Amino acid sequence: MRLVRFGARGAEKPGIVDGDGRIRDLSSHVPDWRDQFIDPVALAELRALDLSAFPEAPEDSRLGAPVSEIRKIIGVGPNYHESARLAGFKVNPEPTLFMKAATAVNGPNDPIEIPRLSTRTDWGVELAVVIGRTAKYVSVEAAMQHVAGFTLSNDLTERNFQLQRGGQWFKGKSHDTFAPVGPWLVTPDEVPNYHDLTLWLEVNGERVQSGETNRMIFKVPYLISYVSRFLRLEPGDVIMTGTPAGVGLSHDPPRFLAPGDRMVLGCDELGQQNYICMQG
Repeated sequence: MRLVRFGARGAEKPGIVDGDGRIRDLSSHVPDWRDQFIDPVALAELRALDLSAFPEAPEDSRLGAPVSEIRKIIGVGPNYHESARLAGFKVNPEPTLFMKAATAVNGPNDPIEIPRLSTRTDWGVELAVVIGRTAKYVSVEAAMQHVAGFTLSNDLTERNFQLQRGGQWFKGKSHDTFAPVGPWLVTPDEVPNYHDLTLWLEVNGERVQSGETNRMIFKVPYLISYVSRFLRLEPGDVIMTGTPAGVGLSHDPPRFLAPGDRMVLGCDELGQQNYICMQG
Protein backbone atom coordinates (compact mmCIF):
# COMPACT_ATOMS: atom_id res chain seq x y z
CA MET A 1 0.00 0.00 0.00
CA ARG A 2 1.04 3.58 -0.62
CA LEU A 3 -0.18 5.91 2.10
CA VAL A 4 -0.20 9.69 1.75
CA ARG A 5 -1.31 12.83 3.53
CA PHE A 6 -2.81 15.54 1.35
CA GLY A 7 -4.03 19.09 1.82
CA ALA A 8 -2.77 22.43 3.09
CA ARG A 9 0.12 22.46 5.54
CA GLY A 10 -1.19 21.78 9.03
CA ALA A 11 -4.54 20.52 7.72
CA GLU A 12 -3.49 17.36 5.87
CA LYS A 13 -5.85 14.39 5.62
CA PRO A 14 -4.85 10.71 5.46
CA GLY A 15 -5.15 9.06 2.08
CA ILE A 16 -4.20 5.96 0.16
CA VAL A 17 -3.23 5.52 -3.49
CA ASP A 18 -5.58 3.12 -5.27
CA GLY A 19 -4.76 0.72 -8.10
CA ASP A 20 -5.31 3.42 -10.69
CA GLY A 21 -2.94 5.88 -9.00
CA ARG A 22 -5.72 8.05 -7.55
CA ILE A 23 -5.60 9.29 -3.97
CA ARG A 24 -8.57 8.18 -1.89
CA ASP A 25 -9.56 10.19 1.20
CA LEU A 26 -9.50 7.86 4.23
CA SER A 27 -10.22 10.56 6.83
CA SER A 28 -13.60 8.96 7.58
CA HIS A 29 -11.82 5.73 8.50
CA VAL A 30 -8.63 6.90 10.30
CA PRO A 31 -7.86 10.27 11.91
CA ASP A 32 -4.31 10.39 10.54
CA TRP A 33 -1.26 8.23 9.84
CA ARG A 34 0.18 8.22 13.35
CA ASP A 35 0.36 6.27 16.61
CA GLN A 36 -1.61 2.99 16.61
CA PHE A 37 -2.93 3.68 13.11
CA ILE A 38 0.47 2.87 11.58
CA ASP A 39 1.06 -0.27 13.61
CA PRO A 40 1.84 -3.07 11.14
CA VAL A 41 -1.25 -5.03 12.25
CA ALA A 42 -3.54 -2.03 11.76
CA LEU A 43 -2.05 -1.34 8.35
CA ALA A 44 -2.54 -4.95 7.29
CA GLU A 45 -6.26 -4.63 8.04
CA LEU A 46 -6.54 -1.80 5.50
CA ARG A 47 -6.06 -4.29 2.68
CA ALA A 48 -9.62 -5.48 3.17
CA LEU A 49 -11.05 -2.02 2.42
CA ASP A 50 -12.99 -1.34 -0.76
CA LEU A 51 -11.13 1.79 -1.81
CA SER A 52 -13.75 2.67 -4.41
CA ALA A 53 -16.10 3.46 -1.51
CA PHE A 54 -13.91 6.39 -0.44
CA PRO A 55 -13.94 9.78 -2.18
CA GLU A 56 -11.09 10.90 -4.36
CA ALA A 57 -8.85 13.67 -3.09
CA PRO A 58 -9.10 16.97 -4.98
CA GLU A 59 -7.00 16.95 -8.11
CA ASP A 60 -3.52 18.47 -7.69
CA SER A 61 -3.74 18.33 -3.89
CA ARG A 62 -0.55 19.27 -2.08
CA LEU A 63 1.19 16.31 -0.45
CA GLY A 64 2.58 16.57 3.05
CA ALA A 65 4.93 14.20 4.83
CA PRO A 66 3.16 10.81 4.73
CA VAL A 67 3.14 10.42 8.53
CA SER A 68 2.15 13.02 11.11
CA GLU A 69 3.55 13.83 14.54
CA ILE A 70 7.10 12.82 13.66
CA ARG A 71 8.81 13.15 17.02
CA LYS A 72 12.32 12.02 16.15
CA ILE A 73 14.40 11.98 12.99
CA ILE A 74 17.53 9.89 13.43
CA GLY A 75 20.21 10.22 10.79
CA VAL A 76 22.98 7.76 10.04
CA GLY A 77 26.40 9.14 9.18
CA PRO A 78 28.58 7.57 6.50
CA ASN A 79 26.83 4.36 5.46
CA TYR A 80 28.26 3.88 1.96
CA HIS A 81 32.02 3.40 1.57
CA GLU A 82 32.32 5.36 -1.68
CA SER A 83 30.27 8.25 -0.35
CA ALA A 84 32.41 8.43 2.79
CA ARG A 85 35.66 8.28 0.82
CA LEU A 86 34.68 11.00 -1.64
CA ALA A 87 33.36 13.35 1.06
CA GLY A 88 36.31 12.75 3.39
CA PHE A 89 34.38 11.12 6.23
CA LYS A 90 35.67 8.26 8.34
CA VAL A 91 33.56 5.09 8.61
CA ASN A 92 33.51 3.98 12.23
CA PRO A 93 33.10 0.39 13.47
CA GLU A 94 29.66 1.36 14.78
CA PRO A 95 27.11 3.59 13.03
CA THR A 96 27.47 7.33 13.47
CA LEU A 97 24.11 8.70 14.61
CA PHE A 98 22.79 12.26 14.65
CA MET A 99 19.42 13.93 15.08
CA LYS A 100 17.49 16.28 12.84
CA ALA A 101 14.86 18.51 14.45
CA ALA A 102 11.26 17.48 13.84
CA THR A 103 10.60 21.09 12.77
CA ALA A 104 12.74 20.39 9.68
CA VAL A 105 10.08 18.05 8.24
CA ASN A 106 8.82 19.18 4.85
CA GLY A 107 6.46 17.91 2.19
CA PRO A 108 7.90 16.10 -0.85
CA ASN A 109 7.28 19.02 -3.20
CA ASP A 110 7.45 22.01 -0.86
CA PRO A 111 10.18 24.64 -1.44
CA ILE A 112 13.54 24.21 0.30
CA GLU A 113 14.77 27.18 2.32
CA ILE A 114 18.44 28.13 2.05
CA PRO A 115 19.50 29.48 5.48
CA ARG A 116 20.71 33.03 5.86
CA LEU A 117 24.52 33.25 5.57
CA SER A 118 24.60 29.78 4.02
CA THR A 119 27.27 29.13 1.41
CA ARG A 120 27.33 25.32 1.51
CA THR A 121 23.84 23.84 1.60
CA ASP A 122 24.12 20.24 0.41
CA TRP A 123 21.82 17.43 -0.68
CA GLY A 124 21.61 13.71 0.08
CA VAL A 125 18.90 11.35 -1.19
CA GLU A 126 18.17 8.53 1.28
CA LEU A 127 15.96 5.57 2.02
CA ALA A 128 14.01 6.34 5.19
CA VAL A 129 12.40 3.82 7.52
CA VAL A 130 9.25 4.78 9.43
CA ILE A 131 8.67 3.04 12.75
CA GLY A 132 5.15 1.69 13.30
CA ARG A 133 5.46 0.01 16.70
CA THR A 134 7.43 0.95 19.81
CA ALA A 135 10.92 -0.56 19.65
CA LYS A 136 13.32 -0.81 22.56
CA TYR A 137 16.20 -3.27 22.77
CA VAL A 138 14.89 -5.14 19.74
CA SER A 139 16.95 -7.84 18.07
CA VAL A 140 18.07 -7.67 14.46
CA GLU A 141 15.83 -10.66 13.75
CA ALA A 142 12.72 -8.90 15.15
CA ALA A 143 13.51 -5.40 13.87
CA MET A 144 11.32 -5.46 10.76
CA GLN A 145 8.25 -6.32 12.85
CA HIS A 146 8.41 -2.72 14.09
CA VAL A 147 8.38 -1.07 10.65
CA ALA A 148 5.34 0.76 9.26
CA GLY A 149 6.98 1.28 5.91
CA PHE A 150 9.59 3.00 3.78
CA THR A 151 9.73 6.43 2.22
CA LEU A 152 12.05 8.75 0.36
CA SER A 153 14.00 11.46 2.17
CA ASN A 154 16.61 14.12 1.51
CA ASP A 155 19.16 14.77 4.26
CA LEU A 156 19.77 18.44 3.51
CA THR A 157 22.77 19.86 5.36
CA GLU A 158 24.49 23.21 5.69
CA ARG A 159 28.10 22.01 5.67
CA ASN A 160 29.60 25.13 7.29
CA PHE A 161 27.16 24.82 10.19
CA GLN A 162 27.88 21.11 10.42
CA LEU A 163 31.68 21.05 10.09
CA GLN A 164 33.17 24.50 10.62
CA ARG A 165 31.10 25.90 13.47
CA GLY A 166 32.09 23.39 16.16
CA GLY A 167 29.92 21.15 18.30
CA GLN A 168 27.50 18.52 17.05
CA TRP A 169 26.09 18.00 13.54
CA PHE A 170 22.57 18.88 14.73
CA LYS A 171 22.74 22.55 13.79
CA GLY A 172 23.83 21.80 10.23
CA LYS A 173 21.00 19.32 9.77
CA SER A 174 17.96 20.98 11.32
CA HIS A 175 17.07 24.14 9.44
CA ASP A 176 13.41 24.50 8.45
CA THR A 177 12.61 22.34 5.36
CA PHE A 178 15.82 20.28 5.72
CA ALA A 179 13.93 16.97 6.06
CA PRO A 180 11.56 16.52 3.11
CA VAL A 181 9.80 13.16 3.41
CA GLY A 182 7.52 11.34 0.98
CA PRO A 183 5.61 11.30 -1.28
CA TRP A 184 4.37 7.95 0.00
CA LEU A 185 4.71 5.68 3.00
CA VAL A 186 5.07 2.31 1.27
CA THR A 187 4.29 -0.72 3.39
CA PRO A 188 7.02 -3.39 3.58
CA ASP A 189 5.03 -5.98 1.62
CA GLU A 190 5.32 -3.70 -1.42
CA VAL A 191 9.06 -3.14 -0.98
CA PRO A 192 10.46 -6.61 -0.36
CA ASN A 193 13.65 -5.50 -2.11
CA TYR A 194 14.27 -2.53 0.20
CA HIS A 195 17.85 -3.78 0.47
CA ASP A 196 18.34 -3.43 -3.30
CA LEU A 197 16.77 -0.14 -4.39
CA THR A 198 18.27 2.49 -6.68
CA LEU A 199 18.21 6.04 -5.32
CA TRP A 200 18.96 9.07 -7.50
CA LEU A 201 19.01 12.86 -7.29
CA GLU A 202 19.23 15.60 -9.91
CA VAL A 203 20.09 19.28 -9.54
CA ASN A 204 18.86 21.52 -12.37
CA GLY A 205 18.37 18.46 -14.57
CA GLU A 206 21.84 16.96 -13.97
CA ARG A 207 22.07 13.55 -12.31
CA VAL A 208 24.49 14.04 -9.42
CA GLN A 209 23.64 11.01 -7.26
CA SER A 210 22.80 7.43 -8.12
CA GLY A 211 23.38 4.48 -5.82
CA GLU A 212 21.97 1.18 -4.63
CA THR A 213 20.90 0.38 -1.08
CA ASN A 214 22.62 -3.00 -1.39
CA ARG A 215 25.86 -1.09 -0.86
CA MET A 216 24.90 0.05 2.65
CA ILE A 217 27.52 -0.74 5.27
CA PHE A 218 24.98 -1.09 8.07
CA LYS A 219 21.75 -2.72 6.88
CA VAL A 220 18.23 -1.63 7.79
CA PRO A 221 17.38 -4.33 10.40
CA TYR A 222 20.71 -3.77 12.12
CA LEU A 223 20.20 0.01 12.20
CA ILE A 224 16.76 -0.34 13.82
CA SER A 225 18.15 -2.74 16.41
CA TYR A 226 21.22 -0.57 17.03
CA VAL A 227 19.29 2.67 17.48
CA SER A 228 16.84 0.94 19.84
CA ARG A 229 19.71 0.16 22.22
CA PHE A 230 20.13 3.86 22.96
CA LEU A 231 16.64 5.31 22.74
CA ARG A 232 13.04 4.19 22.48
CA LEU A 233 11.70 4.30 18.95
CA GLU A 234 8.03 5.24 18.70
CA PRO A 235 5.42 5.14 15.93
CA GLY A 236 6.17 7.86 13.39
CA ASP A 237 9.88 8.09 14.18
CA VAL A 238 12.02 8.24 11.05
CA ILE A 239 15.44 6.71 10.52
CA MET A 240 17.33 8.14 7.53
CA THR A 241 19.70 5.37 6.51
CA GLY A 242 22.54 7.29 4.83
CA THR A 243 23.21 8.69 1.38
CA PRO A 244 25.10 7.18 -1.56
CA ALA A 245 27.98 8.89 -3.35
CA GLY A 246 27.47 12.22 -5.07
CA VAL A 247 26.72 14.81 -2.38
CA GLY A 248 27.89 18.30 -3.23
CA LEU A 249 30.75 18.17 -0.73
CA SER A 250 32.34 15.30 -2.66
CA HIS A 251 32.46 17.03 -6.05
CA ASP A 252 35.72 18.55 -7.33
CA PRO A 253 35.33 21.42 -6.87
CA PRO A 254 32.55 21.14 -4.28
CA ARG A 255 29.17 22.40 -5.42
CA PHE A 256 26.24 23.49 -3.32
CA LEU A 257 22.66 24.68 -3.63
CA ALA A 258 21.59 28.25 -4.37
CA PRO A 259 18.21 30.01 -4.55
CA GLY A 260 16.47 29.06 -7.78
CA ASP A 261 18.02 25.61 -8.03
CA ARG A 262 15.61 22.74 -8.61
CA MET A 263 16.06 19.28 -7.14
CA VAL A 264 14.31 16.15 -8.31
CA LEU A 265 15.03 12.88 -6.52
CA GLY A 266 13.48 9.48 -6.55
CA CYS A 267 13.32 5.74 -6.43
CA ASP A 268 11.01 3.65 -8.61
CA GLU A 269 9.36 1.93 -5.64
CA LEU A 270 9.12 5.07 -3.46
CA GLY A 271 8.14 7.85 -5.86
CA GLN A 272 9.73 11.23 -6.44
CA GLN A 273 10.30 14.56 -4.74
CA ASN A 274 10.47 17.77 -6.77
CA TYR A 275 11.14 21.23 -5.36
CA ILE A 276 12.86 24.53 -5.84
CA CYS A 277 15.29 26.25 -3.45
CA MET A 278 14.50 29.70 -2.13
CA GLN A 279 16.35 32.15 0.07
CA GLY A 280 15.44 32.04 3.78
